[in-house]
Amino acid sequence: MNLKGKVLLITGGTGSFGNAVLRRFIGSELSQIRIFSRDEKKQDDMRKKFSNSKLKFYIGDVRDYLSVLNAVRGVDFIFHAAALKQVPSCEFHPLEAVKTNVLGTDNILEAAIVSDVSRVVVLSTDKAVYPINAMGISKALMEKLAVSKSHSSNSTIINITRYGNVMCSRGSVIPLFINQIRLGQPISITDPAMTRFMMTLDDAVDLVLYAFQNGKPGEIFVQKAPASTIKILANALTGLLNKPEYEIQIIGTRHGEKLYETLLSREEMVASEDLGGYYCVPPDLRDLNYSKYVEKGEQRISQAIDYNSHNTTQLDVASMQHLLLKLSFMQSYLRGEVGEVEEY
Repeated sequence: MNLKGKVLLITGGTGSFGNAVLRRFIGSELSQIRIFSRDEKKQDDMRKKFSNSKLKFYIGDVRDYLSVLNAVRGVDFIFHAAALKQVPSCEFHPLEAVKTNVLGTDNILEAAIVSDVSRVVVLSTDKAVYPINAMGISKALMEKLAVSKSHSSNSTIINITRYGNVMCSRGSVIPLFINQIRLGQPISITDPAMTRFMMTLDDAVDLVLYAFQNGKPGEIFVQKAPASTIKILANALTGLLNKPEYEIQIIGTRHGEKLYETLLSREEMVASEDLGGYYCVPPDLRDLNYSKYVEKGEQRISQAIDYNSHNTTQLDVASMQHLLLKLSFMQSYLRGEVGEVEEY
């Protein structure tokens, strides 16, 4: 894709995703990269860290359409990463999740369409599939909104990326386990058999870039990823830290958690295209003729299975340790430094 002279906007761009994208694009032919977020302190930190004239910072909130429109004018591409992502906070404040994840996304997409932005990639989560918590429900609605907008977006191509937990991201279990070990506390595990997809931040960025380069309107992209039980993850960590017999305390499944996460539903698997390292789910192209929803069915769905963290490739302790050693947080910690938790 031709980037020469183009402008990229990253919403929620002061997090580690924004930093990772900048590392990929700062030396490109883009003329400008705009960072849109609410946190002026993090923007100032990023400004000093990169010290590059291509970077332009916009203070604002995705909930505020006028601040969004101000940042979107003159933009060619948008990576929409701004969201409320923590399950507990969304459970306690579900309307706030709707305001940011649904209405905020609507503001981004509407501003992109009226400003003739070329491409928008919206970031979603595995929790949007068969959602049982407010965060997942709000992300599922966000996806439906993005697909709907893509039908009438004229020249703006809107895509969605969906993936599992980003390892070492804010609120994830890896920093929690390490901190518990550091303090001499037992490792707290909800359910040893619980599985989660394991993806690095680089994997997440690769998926967004793949959708950015290849996506057609309304398509959802999923990267194939391995998974691990929480027990194997804990054993891999204690092994790396030379504490193989460390105490583990099982506390039980928490509110809003699943035994396993799903990246593609049965219905989506029926329609999806296998692209090797990725799945692509085409949009539902039915128009506003309601009879198409009630008079035509899909026989293949009953035979389909979903793509989840139980039936994907499973990591053993050795392969989990190999993946952990790729993380800058783990590298720093093993060197005796205080690792920085990635704020995705």
